[in-house]
Amino acid sequence: MDRSDQKQRGASTSPENPAPLLSAGSAAVNASASPAPNAASHAANLRKEIRVWTRDLLIAIGLAMVIIVFLYQPVKVEGTSMAPLLSDQERIFINKFVYRFEPIQRGDVVVFWYPLDHTKSFIKRVVGLPGETVEIRQGVLYVNGKTVQEPYVPPQYEDSSDFAPLRVPKDSFFVLGDHRISSNDSRVFGPVSSQYIYGRAVFAYWPVDHFGSLESAEASSK
Repeated sequence: MDRSDQKQRGASTSPENPAPLLSAGSAAVNASASPAPNAASHAANLRKEIRVWTRDLLIAIGLAMVIIVFLYQPVKVEGTSMAPLLSDQERIFINKFVYRFEPIQRGDVVVFWYPLDHTKSFIKRVVGLPGETVEIRQGVLYVNGKTVQEPYVPPQYEDSSDFAPLRVPKDSFFVLGDHRISSNDSRVFGPVSSQYIYGRAVFAYWPVDHFGSLESAEASSK
């Protein structure tokens, strides 16, 4: 938001040639009347600055609303399947257009329509890309036969169970919750088609102690 500096213009008066008998009176009249133009000019400038400031504020608010409505969407997280990154009832913003300009990547935290009920939305982390083979052995994730390090999954949230090798179909993604022992994810409902993925988690704004970028947290875990 731009902030305009208020400028004050000081008005000066030039002395007039006084008449012989009324010089004192004329000077008194001019001296007493001179503050009026100055005060009026100052008030006019102040009103102008207020109008400009108000206009800029309204434009900034309007642009912010357009960005939030059309580019970002506030959502509420329900459940603990993405803990510790996201907690139950946490409020975040998702970017709804990012995947129109760049591909979905491993490690992205995405929001998608639940494949078994399109009236519900889920949020999970992408671990398998189209054409890759995903497998879990005693809780360890393997992609194409290679171990994938997952620093975002705390030891107390690990699931030591197995998941048989599965090849991710074209235009689909294998997603898991970070809280592995408490997550309904692709191990249950299978890979998620890209057509159901409609956003990426980018920013947490509530509660205030979680305020900050989620993308930086994702990048540090990749």
